Order: sequence, then structure tokens, then C-alpha cells
Amino acid sequence: MQVIETKKLTKTYTALTAVDNLDMKIEKGEVFGLLGPNGAGKSTTLLMLTTLIPPTSGTALVNNFDIIQEPDRVRKSIGIVFQDPSSDEVLTGYENLKLHGLLYDMDAKLREERIVEVLALVDLTGRKDDMVKKYSGGMRRRLELARGLMHYPEILFLDEPTLGLDPQTREHIWEYIKKLATEKHITIIITTHYMDEADRLCDRLAIIDRGKIVALGSPDQLKKDLGGDIVRMKMKNFDKDKLRDLDYVKDVKEDDGAISVTVKDAGRHLQDLLARVGTVESVEVRPLTLEDVFLHYTGRTIREGAPEGGWAEKVMAARLRK
Repeated sequence: MQVIETKKLTKTYTALTAVDNLDMKIEKGEVFGLLGPNGAGKSTTLLMLTTLIPPTSGTALVNNFDIIQEPDRVRKSIGIVFQDPSSDEVLTGYENLKLHGLLYDMDAKLREERIVEVLALVDLTGRKDDMVKKYSGGMRRRLELARGLMHYPEILFLDEPTLGLDPQTREHIWEYIKKLATEKHITIIITTHYMDEADRLCDRLAIIDRGKIVALGSPDQLKKDLGGDIVRMKMKNFDKDKLRDLDYVKDVKEDDGAISVTVKDAGRHLQDLLARVGTVESVEVRPLTLEDVFLHYTGRTIREGAPEGGWAEKVMAARLRK
């Protein structure tokens, strides 16, 4: 069952096309990733799907509600956790959750029951009466998750959910996200520029580059579609066209003074490959990664810099003031 469908979803800013005729379908209960570098269009897509900015053209259905014609019904059925923490630092964890429940006009009894539930889910029951300014970065992120779940959303949007967190805290956040999908059956849409995060969490993902989907599928399927292993060789002279003519070679790329060859069944063909290329200074054989998939479809590696966005909370604040 589909819970999100985009139909030629497009967003332009003067001469810049941030999202370009996006068509995709997301199934109920899956963890779906939007993977791409800074400026790819991930956060812009999320902001349109959550009705915070209007598309220039096209539309989307979120939980069977049109984002243009039925924005209020869309917002009631989703939860959102943006990149930057937006909880009030001078309120306690409990008070932040209560405020969120009041904004959604939740019944008082249900609101209190739900606060207890979501605090337990993210292991913050013992810190509920502490002011948020005393929370660590990981605790704040968990509180943001709890707040996004307060009103029983059927779909949860997470924009760069582990940005700036240490490796151990990232692992813990991943566990919470997986628990939400498997135990609570919530559909989760994640934007990320971290390959390991996409590989670990996503049932399926769309690789977005310059506003377009360039590949879509499960992480394993995307790697399988490329096929084989990567043989990376350093050498002084080589003929790329000659290598491409070999029936077991699927792709050849040159990078950083070396050549990377995607080889089907490298264990079987490695010796023949090395014999054909001549003198090799060094060789490395490894399985395909999502980084290789991204390089294949975009022609460049993903930039592990600061992600796009950072202004989503300002958009949300402006909408709430209206």
C-alpha cells in the first residue's frame, strides 16, 4: 500500500531548479531514504511533502491527501524532525512534549498517556523533569523523536537525523528508528548524506543529484545491479577502452591517480585482468559500496560536508505565527 506518491514534483527558485519533476512512490511501513550531497534537493523535497513550502509545479499525495489541496489533513497525519533542534531549552522534556500535545489539541488524558509512552520509547523517563539545556546532543535528538511521535503520526519525516552526533549516539538513534518502523509500523522518510546511515536503515532509497532521482531501490539491490567487486589499481599507463572490452568488466573509472574497475567475479578474473594491464604498482580488491553506486550514477563522490537546509525551522516558525 502506497502512503506517498509524488507526481512531477518540482521546485524552482528563479534560475535554480532545486527539485526537478520528481516521481516516486513510498510504501506503508518502510524506511525510505533520500540520499544525496549538499544542494541535491533532499530537504526541499521534504519541505514540500510536509506542506511547509509549495511546489512550483506538480503535486504529491501524502497518506492519500494532496499536499496542495489538503495541507491541514497532511499535517495532522505526519510527524517532522528537522536538522536543528527546535525544543525550548528552558522548558523540561515533559513540558516540551505537553506543549506539542496542546498545539495538536490532544485530549488531556490521552496527552498525558502519550507523554509517558514516548518518553519510555526513547529512554528519557528519568530525565523528563530536567531542562532541555542540560540534555546532551543525543538526548535532545531523542526528545525531538519523541515529540514527533506525540500525536500518533502515520508517517515520520527525519531530516538528517544523526547530523553532528558521535558514533555511539548515532548507533542508538538508528536503533530507535528501526524500532519505530518494525514495532510501531510507522512509515519513515529520512534525508541523509551519510552512506552508512542509508545502508543500515533504509529498506529502499532514492539517490538524488541536482534535483533528480538518478537511482532507486534497496541498498543491496543497487549494489547488486552494478555487479561484482571493485579492483583499484595504481599504474603509470593503461588503456581504459581496452579494459572495457573485457566481458567481465562492467565499469572503468579513473580517480586520484588510480583506476577503479568494476569486475564481475573478481576472484575468478583478477589474475587475467592483472596480466592484461601490465605493470601495476599496487592493487586493492573490495566489495561494492553505496559510495561506488553514487559515483557510478553521478560521476562524483558524495561530499561529506554540511548538509543543505538549516532554515526549515524558520519556515515552520513563520507558518505557526500566521
